[in-house]
Amino acid sequence: MRVDGVLFDIDDTLVDTRGAFGHALAGVARRYLPDLPVDRHAELVTVWRADVGGHYAAYTRGEVGYAEQRMARANELHERFGGPALDADGFARWDETFEAEFSGAWSAHPDVDAVVDRLLAAGLVVGALSNAAVAYQTRKLDRAALLERVPMLVGVDTLGFGKPDPRVFVEACHRLGTDPTRTVYVGDELDVDARAAVAAGLVGVWLDRPGERRIPVSPEDLAGARQAGVRVIASLAELPGVLGIEE
Repeated sequence: MRVDGVLFDIDDTLVDTRGAFGHALAGVARRYLPDLPVDRHAELVTVWRADVGGHYAAYTRGEVGYAEQRMARANELHERFGGPALDADGFARWDETFEAEFSGAWSAHPDVDAVVDRLLAAGLVVGALSNAAVAYQTRKLDRAALLERVPMLVGVDTLGFGKPDPRVFVEACHRLGTDPTRTVYVGDELDVDARAAVAAGLVGVWLDRPGERRIPVSPEDLAGARQAGVRVIASLAELPGVLGIEE
């Protein structure tokens, strides 16, 4: 594989966002869902990440604002687990609780630092493409001590929409300075990350970390993705080997 650069998704690829959601929603539960047993807090994370109403996806398509999608998800969560309905003022206070816990827990996955250093040492250029806003994700990379090595290149507000639209991948390659056909994109979602990257002309790598998947993936979907050219890894530590980078 002849590759000049690697683009990374951020959430649950570089940064342990699932773990940070756990902290955030535990804080929400203590204040807004006091009768919910602690052993059910993991259910909050599952429901939040699943976003069955598709509110975050609508945000990435430019159809709703960021606060609007988060407020809708907060109210759906409360409705399911017995919390109060939130009006605009109530949501603002809810979001302060959520965001303080969430951002305070941002950290890189343990396999990230060594892999990024190996890619850079091999002469590859790296950057980040995310379906969240540039300024927000820049703060996240900075908090995770990654920003100096992995610059934030394209967010959902760069073009007004996000993945899986192929134009965001092409724009990220342009900013990275690489040809899409010689650029790898690594992300934790099979559809909007790896398959979308392949459709845009990049090399798509699905990072299927151990644990509960946000969206279930059937064996048929996985087989189809592999046939389309998607590579599958369970840890970023496998990425240099996929790229043919020697120790």
